[in-house]
Amino acid sequence: MKILPFKIPKPEKEALVYQEDHEIVFYDQLHQHEEIQISLILESTGSLIVGDSINEYHPYDILVIGENVPHVFKTDALNSEKSVMYTLFFTKTSFGSEFFNIPDLNTLSHFFDEAVYGMKIMSNKQQIITHFQHLKLQNKIERIATLLQILNLIIDAQKLPLSSFVYQKKYTEDEGKRMNAVFEHAMNHFNETISLDTVAGKASMSKNAFCRYFKKRTNKTFFQFLIEIRIENACKLLYRNPDLSISIISEMCGFQNIANFNRKFKELKKVTPSQYRSQI
Repeated sequence: MKILPFKIPKPEKEALVYQEDHEIVFYDQLHQHEEIQISLILESTGSLIVGDSINEYHPYDILVIGENVPHVFKTDALNSEKSVMYTLFFTKTSFGSEFFNIPDLNTLSHFFDEAVYGMKIMSNKQQIITHFQHLKLQNKIERIATLLQILNLIIDAQKLPLSSFVYQKKYTEDEGKRMNAVFEHAMNHFNETISLDTVAGKASMSKNAFCRYFKKRTNKTFFQFLIEIRIENACKLLYRNPDLSISIISEMCGFQNIANFNRKFKELKKVTPSQYRSQI
């Protein structure tokens, strides 16, 4: 299977695809597809890279990922016995080139604009979850009606963007493999010292070429991205292990000293690690 682009399997001429994933871990290769994706996570926890950002996902999260947005799920296998996700896939032209442009649906323009960066739905969740639970037994017409009901709820919901920058060009297969190798190494070895030589080697590039390449596609340096991965993993430890000291968590996430950890944590989360833990 090609890493990029990723083709959503569907019968010819099927406009809306409903898919259920029942896996040990979700598909964990960086990929993009032309369809917009609306997903309900039923079981699983882990990390999700969308565009330039890394996010956590949990059961009952509702996620929207726009067309051709590079993304990868990294299931936390130690905390997920199985992974279940329900998803609707469709394009802006699935129901005809003008369907979403008719005046009755003009409020959906905001949905398509926000989907470019991906988003997590923060309100109206129970109603959306109920609609997802009905999809399995619905016929094709009923599913299209349900999609419109879900979109209507998303328009009025509170949302959090999943990224702030998305590389506008489609990745080639070679680019996808290169970026996937870099992301995978960073996510698997964030607690270790990672040198520029190492990650440039993963991309089969010189150090200078890799730095330019990564910055162009993520709008940040590799080490900025690595710090974000470390902080997201620190958040998980703060949440799941209340007895672990902050200094131990700092070391477990690859920081050389706690002062730097505290500074970077506050820059990204706007609170100190202690405040984050107490809020949880």
